[in-house]
This record gives sequence, C-alpha cells and structure tokens, in this order.
Amino acid sequence: MLNRVAASGAAMNGSTALHLTMFGLNPVVKFGNERLKNTFLPRAASGDLHVAFGVTEPDAGTDTGRITTRAVEDGAGGWIITGRKIWTSKALESEVVLLLVRTDHDDTNRLNGLSLFLVDLDPKYVDIRPIPKAGRNAVASCEVAYDGLPAEGWRMVGERGRGFQHILHGINPERILLSAMACGIGEVAVRRAVQYANERIVFDRPIGANQAIAHPLAKAHMELGAAYQMMRLAAWRYDNGLNCAEEANTAKYLAAEASYFAADQAVQTLGGLGYATEYHVERYWREARLQRLAPVSQEMTCNFIAQHVLGLPRSY
Repeated sequence: MLNRVAASGAAMNGSTALHLTMFGLNPVVKFGNERLKNTFLPRAASGDLHVAFGVTEPDAGTDTGRITTRAVEDGAGGWIITGRKIWTSKALESEVVLLLVRTDHDDTNRLNGLSLFLVDLDPKYVDIRPIPKAGRNAVASCEVAYDGLPAEGWRMVGERGRGFQHILHGINPERILLSAMACGIGEVAVRRAVQYANERIVFDRPIGANQAIAHPLAKAHMELGAAYQMMRLAAWRYDNGLNCAEEANTAKYLAAEASYFAADQAVQTLGGLGYATEYHVERYWREARLQRLAPVSQEMTCNFIAQHVLGLPRSY
C-alpha cells in the first residue's frame, strides 16, 4: 500500500503520513498490556488516532544509550517524564507519542534501563516546535520538550527497563516500509522522466533517443526492480516469522540508493525544468535524499551487515 501511495506522486509526504502510526504502534501490538491494546489499537486501525514516535534526542541519535529523557516514579503508581526529543515526526498532528525514556541505570549496558511509554501529548506539559527542513513538509518533524508530563502506570509498554529491546522488534518492519516507499518514489520519478524524454523534441527527435538519457533511466528502472524484489523477500520472511534482519537492511540500503539515483536522473533528464517545482521531480529528489539518512544512515546499515551478517569486528 505504501509503495502505491508513494508511486502515485504523493511520495514521502503521502506515505509517511500513513506509515508512522502503523509502525509506531508495533511494540504495543507485541508487548502492550490489554488496556493499552483495547484503548488505542482499534482507534489507530480506524484512522481515528495519530501516533508520533519519540526516540531521537539532540545528543542521542544512533547512539540510543545516551538518552537522557527521564521518567521517575510519582509515588502513586505513575510516572513523571522530563526531557527533550528531536525529529519527532507527526508530533503536531498526533494525540499520543511512543516515547523511549530512561527509568533506571545499568552501569554494564546503557541500553538497559530504558523503558517505553505511550503517553498523551498534553500541551500543559509538552512544547512542540516544528523543525524547518528541505522536504517532506506535509508531515512536520519536531523538537519536543517534556516538562513534568504525568503518565499512568498502565501506559508503560512491556517490561520496565527493556524499552530498547521492545523497539528492536519494530526496526525490521520499518526498514521494509521505508524500502517500499523508496521504490515508489523512484518509480514515479522514472515515469515522469520517461514521459518527458518521449515528448521533448531536440534536433528533430525525442531526447529519449539519446543513450545519455535512455541508459541512466534504464539503469534506474533495473535497480528499482532489484530493490523491490529484496523488499518483497524481506516482507515475506517477516510475515512468516523468519529472521529478516539481513533482507530488511539490504532492502533499505538498495531502495534508498536506487530511489535517489532515479530521482537525480529525472532532474537531469528534465534539465532546467527539473529544478522547477511545477514538474515535481525536484520534490522527489529532495525526499529521496532523506531516505539515505533516516531512519538510519546508509553507513550504519553497512555496519550492521558487516558485523551481524559477515561476522566482521564492530567498528563503532
């Protein structure tokens, strides 16, 4: 579905607006208590509930163990949350946020002691500020400050101190969703470029007759096809309960590269018009570039494959 939304021309703007609620609640589906599930999952499934995802902090990006946003017990079975998150997508539109915070300290492993909560974005305790950015502006990415936000005890997702481990169960599905969207963006970019290359006449023939135009578009089409098939394999393994970490990360890497190459070639094919907003491909280019950065960089994806698939020493 997300692939088709992106390929329609909605690109990241359209597909991200859908996928964040779907992906963000994955830990609730797997680890949430019955009250959490009954309260929020039906509303999310009906489209009535928007959910944000708050993990990244100004000083804790990929290094999740550096998270400093804290939840302390209030003495009455609940929690008080204080701290700051960044790049929280859909915070402006969302009613609740899935929030990773520190509840305990573990000197042996900083990733232990993190807990997961599904909490209200109550404006009395939460300050949300959108971050101006180059693309995907239909969905706000925000800096969010939490100042004594109360959370009832039943709002904790899963076990105390195992929030990071719970989030890991959603990482591979997110990689698969991202690769589906990336392939869709690349597809629409190639489609618009091919249409222009067939219609634009220079020196009495379509510019698509020139191999300098045709070959890069053919290459983009093939690379997108390969990435799409890897995405389907990863999704099939996930749906069948098989380990899909290698396939999901590979699909994310290949799709992000193929999508960006396709969008870049679309801009190049249209020439000066490719830089004009009227023809859309400049937007695809800006949004495809994001996929090489988020939700994880291409370099960190390579680190995962090197360490966990090839068995090479950890490099970070």
